Amino acid sequence: MPARRITAVCASVATLTGAWPLAAPVHAAEPTPGSTAAATPVLLADTDHDGEVNAGPAGGDAAGEAVFLPNLDDSERRCRVADADLDAPGGAADARLAACDDAADARVNGEPDAADLARLRLPAMPGLGDAATGLLSVDAPDKVRIFARRDGDRLPSGFRPALPEGDGLLTAAELRAGLEFGVEGRDVVRDASRWDGRVTITLTVTDHGRRSVARVRMREAPLLLQNDLQPAVEVLAGKPGTGPGSPPALPFPDGLPGGWQEFARDLRGATHAAGVRSPRFVAGTSQWWKDTWWQDIFEPTTATMPMPGGVRTMRVLVRSGNVLDLGEASAPTPRPMARLLFRDLRGPGVAVVQQLTLTRRDHLTDLRNSMGNVESLPPYAGHPQGRLLYGTGRTRRPDPAFVRLLTGMGQGLQPPVVLDTGWLLVGHVDETMHVVRARNARGWTLMIADPRMAARLLRRAEAAGAGGTRLFPGSPTVAGLLGDRALMAANDRAAGHIDAQLDTMLAATGLRRSEIVRVPVLFSASEAEPSLLKAYTPGIPNGLSLTAREFAAPAPYGPVVGGHDLFRRAARSALAAQGVHVRWVADLSWAHLLGGEVHCATNALRDTRSTARWWAYSARSTALLTMPFGG
Repeated sequence: MPARRITAVCASVATLTGAWPLAAPVHAAEPTPGSTAAATPVLLADTDHDGEVNAGPAGGDAAGEAVFLPNLDDSERRCRVADADLDAPGGAADARLAACDDAADARVNGEPDAADLARLRLPAMPGLGDAATGLLSVDAPDKVRIFARRDGDRLPSGFRPALPEGDGLLTAAELRAGLEFGVEGRDVVRDASRWDGRVTITLTVTDHGRRSVARVRMREAPLLLQNDLQPAVEVLAGKPGTGPGSPPALPFPDGLPGGWQEFARDLRGATHAAGVRSPRFVAGTSQWWKDTWWQDIFEPTTATMPMPGGVRTMRVLVRSGNVLDLGEASAPTPRPMARLLFRDLRGPGVAVVQQLTLTRRDHLTDLRNSMGNVESLPPYAGHPQGRLLYGTGRTRRPDPAFVRLLTGMGQGLQPPVVLDTGWLLVGHVDETMHVVRARNARGWTLMIADPRMAARLLRRAEAAGAGGTRLFPGSPTVAGLLGDRALMAANDRAAGHIDAQLDTMLAATGLRRSEIVRVPVLFSASEAEPSLLKAYTPGIPNGLSLTAREFAAPAPYGPVVGGHDLFRRAARSALAAQGVHVRWVADLSWAHLLGGEVHCATNALRDTRSTARWWAYSARSTALLTMPFGG
């Protein structure tokens, strides 16, 4: 086997006072004044991101920075969730559940946990005297833990904590033999203004009064959102449970949700046709099973680092910022349904993180903290990792602590685009648009809800003699809808707001108006809040991408002329032109009448290999964009 080039990763004290170089730093001794330099220690790291601890040079702004993971999964499934935790009022249960992970203890939890550690290596220093000592230190001990083991020991049990639980002291025997270090992140980046994910590890060796120093700079892997062009590997959805399903403070309308059998049948059929395994249906507790909005409780992200032969990936599920007011007798309570993430999804290679403010808030404002209001754009020119997309309003805004997590966790690699969703009753970005595959240069575009198209198709149906037909049970006739001036005015208002959203998206992405895919959705004013709007017919964009070419859309219940649903025909034709096949899912009773659609009632873990190697791209700016309406 040819010998690999080994480069030392060390730096002088002067390096710390200025900007870090883009190439791997050189080493320098730091002798006591009047002494001769001691043998200089060398910390080897994977700074060229080839998976090997060789400290070679790398290109791009991340050059010279080795990568470590936020080690927040549960490799041995030791974190337990009691039944009482799932329905407990207040936030104590949530804090306890979130505090249990592999980084919460000072041990390596088996081989899978050892594989989550980034490696550093100190080659043997055979010439040291018996009185030589080493001191390992890190500038952010609350953000990382460092384990050490003798060179040659390959068992996880050989790792012992060096920092912060240990004193960081290394003996002469250890230095002479050589050491391997394992580095784990103890948290994610929660506020980029306080910590940007970077740490510096320093080894100081003292021998006969002479001191020499080695340093290595590391960066925690950012949490990157998946995107809808990536194929689903697992689809999640709810199912009916037993018991009341909701507490008295948050009652559901009689008979809703219903129609689960039809919803589940169609969703299973759509996943089968797309070559995706059958959905995993999960029932909540007897008190909460009617909260079926799996999209709203978490957004999947991945953290990746290079490893020998490939990439080490950890899924990190970011919990929504929802906090419910269950009445004066109860403390503000993080959304109980989201506790299922700790019970059913957290485990080896899967972590859950949360950041929310435990304060009372009205329900409509709290809806802005749901993950249906958090989406992503795929990569495009200038944004090789894509972008975060979320909605806000002038009066009802997401929790600032929750927004700091969303915008900080990606470390500037997915800068946000912010839409005005304040005019919507639910207020989520997934209500009006969806990323879809496209036959254009970038490979994707936006599917947009088009209220004007919906009105035109209603008029076409009336002209064809179908004015007396109803869209769905309980709805007015086509003629009745067209004759409802308030409804038509609300539909026009929705069209204007969507125009403004589209202007924002075109400016942010460089898409042309001619590239946009338009599908019919009829909007109306909310009965409870007439100033706010909602989808009157199931919102076609609010569906689930199973692959780039397979889209599970809510059955729209458009006007039927000659045996054909005009809304279905228009949407199917528009998407087929982009190479996307539609699979219709009946969600009228299970989701739509409660204010959501297929997308809201499902979630998907995706194959993110296409964007895993984030370090291969330059990220010259980590500054977050200014957010309208105060963020």
